[in-house]
Amino acid sequence: MLDANIKTQLKAYLERVTQPIEIVASLDDGEKSREMQALIKDVAEQSDLISVIERRDDTERKPSFSVGPKGGEARVRFAGLPMGHEFTSLILALLQSAGYPPKVEADVIEQIKNIEGEYNFETYISLSCHNCPDVVQALNLLSILNPNIRHTMIDGALFQGEVEERKIMAVPTVYLNGQEFGQGRMELAEIIGKIDTGAEKREAAKIAAKDAFDVLIVGGGPAGAAAAIYSARKGIRTGIVAERFGGQVMDTMGIENFISVKETQGPKLVAALEEHVKQYDVDIMNLQRAAKLVPGDMTEVQLENGASLKAKTVILATGARWREMNVPGEQAFRGKGVAYCPHCDGPLFKGKRVAVIGGGNSGVEAAIDLAGIVAHVTLLEFADTLRADAVLQKKLYSLPNVTVIKSAQTTEVTGTDKVNGLMYKDRSTDEVKRIELEGIFVQIGLLPNTDFMKGAIELSRFGEVIVDAKGQTSVPGIFAAGDCTTVPYKQIIIAMGEGSKAALSAFDHLIRSSVEA
Repeated sequence: MLDANIKTQLKAYLERVTQPIEIVASLDDGEKSREMQALIKDVAEQSDLISVIERRDDTERKPSFSVGPKGGEARVRFAGLPMGHEFTSLILALLQSAGYPPKVEADVIEQIKNIEGEYNFETYISLSCHNCPDVVQALNLLSILNPNIRHTMIDGALFQGEVEERKIMAVPTVYLNGQEFGQGRMELAEIIGKIDTGAEKREAAKIAAKDAFDVLIVGGGPAGAAAAIYSARKGIRTGIVAERFGGQVMDTMGIENFISVKETQGPKLVAALEEHVKQYDVDIMNLQRAAKLVPGDMTEVQLENGASLKAKTVILATGARWREMNVPGEQAFRGKGVAYCPHCDGPLFKGKRVAVIGGGNSGVEAAIDLAGIVAHVTLLEFADTLRADAVLQKKLYSLPNVTVIKSAQTTEVTGTDKVNGLMYKDRSTDEVKRIELEGIFVQIGLLPNTDFMKGAIELSRFGEVIVDAKGQTSVPGIFAAGDCTTVPYKQIIIAMGEGSKAALSAFDHLIRSSVEA
């Protein structure tokens, strides 16, 4: 099951295991059970402290296996083969079940141990989803640390019956005690906050008590991270408040144009960014959403949890989000057939009919990827020509299960409890037509995250922050960088440069302001 190279790496990791671990497998006579049997055998062979028990007469999902301390209660289960992005989840579960300390602050560990109540989590994933492992690993850790919590990872492609019954059409989807708990990427702190009543209030009070910053960066993507590093290196009091550290990059699968790095993935780049920022004295306040920007002698940033922060200078680096179609049915069926990440949710539509909205590079790439999974892809482009690179168009038109419709304006998403089709208008004839399908992937660009800034600084008609060559906004002392600004070409490497420039400009502003004072 595992090749020699992976076995060698796994053996090195498992040398950290100091206590006996037991893997209990629930199997049947199917092919996937045989694959799981081979995987578990390969894992167990890499450490004398790992033992395996096979069961065929229990009531657990088959194939699945639990991981736990030998002789103790196993509260972590994998229903499916944890390969691909989930292989790391398996390794961490093995290590942490044996008592290997997680990379989590001591106060967070104590908070997890003190959570009261009974929590049975189930997470539906796809092995190609790069957001799923964060959720799986967070819930596994909760289960390992707290005897009241249990978690099962479920491969949606393997347990299609459950996916259909629960009408799951996006991953990760998390159930708690049989009820839907959440969907999409969630961090450990976010999950704890949802089940530990009072956690949000405590965090708000903690933030509100902070002293004013010399520079406060709003946003934790490439621009925000670069701004934080450049500011901290100047020796000034630096804070960064972010709704999600990494921002849109966390949803980016392949990155091949980051100069000096031939190929990487979004989550991997974000992990490196966060590690770099943490090398400096930067106060990171993650999972905090800005609600209002109040300019003044000390600029105030009010947060949705009720807390507020003040700073002498502010750098806005809030990035952008997926642009929506804004047609009837889109919000109603979001997560029920309407999706925005083909890498994450594509496997759930295996053998089904889907549409991709958008004929730029993102849309055409999505259609190409999905064509290898689904029964048929219909790509709809508003204009009369596709905007994607020629090489991508050539590949697209070579695929037998792809239909391209140009001059098509999507007007409605239809369905009952999930998507069953879409309506579009042929812009060349004004005729309204319908396509029967099970999934719609929207790939029509980005919108700047600037809603909370309205009325405080000048925005363009597209909602972007208007900045000059130094990243200065219309208000002295407030700067902006990255995809939320009017700077052209929304690229990671450009955002980093703009974030660095904004930090230098903010520092220059602080120096000049102190001299004038």
